[in-house]
Amino acid sequence: MIIQAKGIEKSYGQLKVLKGLEFSAAPASITAIMGASGAGKTTLLQILGTLSRPDAGTLEIDGTNVLALGQNALSDFRCRKIGFVFQFHNLLPEFTSLENIMIPALIAGRSKADAKARAQELLGALGLEERAAHKPDALSGGEQQRVAIARALVNSPAVLLADEPSGNLDSANKDELHKLLLSLRQSLGQTIVIVTHDPQLAALCDTTLNMKDGLFV
Repeated sequence: MIIQAKGIEKSYGQLKVLKGLEFSAAPASITAIMGASGAGKTTLLQILGTLSRPDAGTLEIDGTNVLALGQNALSDFRCRKIGFVFQFHNLLPEFTSLENIMIPALIAGRSKADAKARAQELLGALGLEERAAHKPDALSGGEQQRVAIARALVNSPAVLLADEPSGNLDSANKDELHKLLLSLRQSLGQTIVIVTHDPQLAALCDTTLNMKDGLFV
């Protein structure tokens, strides 16, 4: 398994958000996590992404016990092994598409030439070659999300985590994004975990898990 989480608990004050949850994801699988607001979906995604630490439980990602890592080692692991895609693209407005994609590779210590070559490769793969020099405000919503996906993939992560990735797109761009996510599994063998309210997207995934009150039902 690329992800193996057992007995995950998380509370905020007196509110217990996750209640001993179990989760696993196999290589090259796409898992959708659905549920009402407040069910704990985003909290789980933050823990799987090592952005938040559980109060109890174990978590292995790509064979590493991430809860045993110190802060610096964990930051390095996150940068190299986990890609994030959010509903709002979070692209830096002062940088071009190419530069936005390069940033995580540069943070990971790769040379500028290597980072640029990888970013150009992804721009080509996602049909964005002609948008390389454009800044985010010159891109459509669908193009911005594809740049955000390329940025998430630049370090060839073990896991791609997506939080409502198509929630801010119109129906045409939404369909294109869904096809793109599926193609990543086929072309890159990418493991993807998606939090979504969209049943159309969930239906395309290998597995759909429904959350209620901090557990899968």
